[in-house]
Amino acid sequence: MITHLLAATAPATFHWSPKVAVVMIACNILAYAIARANIASPNEGFQIPNSHFFGGMSHASVVAANCLGHVLGIGSILGLASRGLL
Repeated sequence: MITHLLAATAPATFHWSPKVAVVMIACNILAYAIARANIASPNEGFQIPNSHFFGGMSHASVVAANCLGHVLGIGSILGLASRGLL
């Protein structure tokens, strides 16, 4: 009985498409801008190779920006998919 109720409330899934990739990339770019503006010392610590591609940010700053970008991205993707835009 309960499994039928849980199956009935499961959200519709969506398939990957280039639109999903564009949303994730846009959210990651937004996260890099947020991280660059708000991290007090973004260039302290272990430097990654070719850090000029990432705004001169250190390894920890890049990982933090990517984490924030993926959190923003999955929220955006799920929200847009539930509205039927993706």
